[in-house]
Amino acid sequence: MDHDPFRLDRSRASVRFAVRLVPRAGLDRVDGVSAEGTLKVRVAAPAIDGLANAALLRVLAHDLNVPRTSVRIIAGATGRQKLILVDGVSPEGVSHRWPGIKV
Repeated sequence: MDHDPFRLDRSRASVRFAVRLVPRAGLDRVDGVSAEGTLKVRVAAPAIDGLANAALLRVLAHDLNVPRTSVRIIAGATGRQKLILVDGVSPEGVSHRWPGIKV
C-alpha cells in the first residue's frame, strides 16, 4: 500500500507553520518557501477588514485539500508574519506539499 502524505493520521491530526503574507499582489497563490522555512503567500485582497486573511485561508485550504474551517490563523492576524494551524493534515503532508517548510 502506498503512503498518502495527506491521509489523516489521528495521532498527528494538525500542523503549525509560519506564513509571510503579501496583500494586494494581483493574484492568489503560494509563492514558495523562504530559506528560513516560511511559506510565502500572495493574495489580491487588500489588508483591510480581514480580506487578505480570508483570502490566505482560502488559498491554504485549497492547496492542502481541506475544508476552509480546518485552517486558522493562531498568531499574527494583524501583521504580515502569521502562524497557521491546519487540522486534518499531518506535518509530513505539509512538508510533502511544500518542500523546505518548517513545521
